[in-house]
Amino acid sequence: MFLPDLLKGKRILVTGGGTGLGRSMAHRYLELGANVVICGRREDVLKQTAEELGRETGGEIETVGCDVRVADAVEAMMDKIWEKRPLDILVNNAAGQILAQTHKMSSRAIDAVLGIVLHGSAYCTVAAGRRWIDAGERNKVVMSILTVSSLTGAPFTVPSAMAKAGVLAMTKSLAVEWGPKGIRTCAIVPGPFPTEGAWSRLMPKERGGNEEMIKAIPMRRVGEHIELANLAAFLVSDGAAYINGDAIVIDGGKMLQSGGGGANTSAMLDWTDAQWDAIRPKKK
Repeated sequence: MFLPDLLKGKRILVTGGGTGLGRSMAHRYLELGANVVICGRREDVLKQTAEELGRETGGEIETVGCDVRVADAVEAMMDKIWEKRPLDILVNNAAGQILAQTHKMSSRAIDAVLGIVLHGSAYCTVAAGRRWIDAGERNKVVMSILTVSSLTGAPFTVPSAMAKAGVLAMTKSLAVEWGPKGIRTCAIVPGPFPTEGAWSRLMPKERGGNEEMIKAIPMRRVGEHIELANLAAFLVSDGAAYINGDAIVIDGGKMLQSGGGGANTSAMLDWTDAQWDAIRPKKK
């Protein structure tokens, strides 16, 4: 689909790059010639992923442990990255989501989601942007991974919808503020792309599982990671240099069929407490 050197010479940071969609994007970036840095809180996971991706692609990949919820930790991470070479591209991918009745969520649970998604994306974006602007560097990109709920809202995942909507506002705002400085911003809005962990939490058997999800998608299938990774590669490439401030939806038409992020969860409005208890994580 792309020339093998599409991203040659580009240095890319993928937050939350050790697992899920972040891992898949990092893999594709390496295949296309980029130097990739992945960050996350679990350094053992990062190191294992780096070893696997390096072996599979032959590309240059680095890891740095960082809790993006902590501003000082983000600054320290950026300093470490810049010591070797400045970034060209930042991918805000780190995320957290909880499926729960909003009125029963604790402040700690709400803060956890907002901290990773909203604060983390803001801290990373400002830290990278400041360094680029101070150095007068141009042709830089910030790409963020959103959710359909950032466009439509969604019951039972309210903190995530709030946080992702904030990241969308940041994307649109900085497209104007930083565009003249040679920094463009963009976003991807994925539909259902199965990932280990998030998929089991958000699509439990009590909610109909995969069968109900597929019925809500006009293409009658979920997305494949390579499809999102290819879009992520194009958007950060020089070939997409005039795309600024946009959020591209890739969901097989699901949002159009369902009429919004809440349609898939509408049946849950009538759930009993027993049904909610059945999907609540058990304390260890």
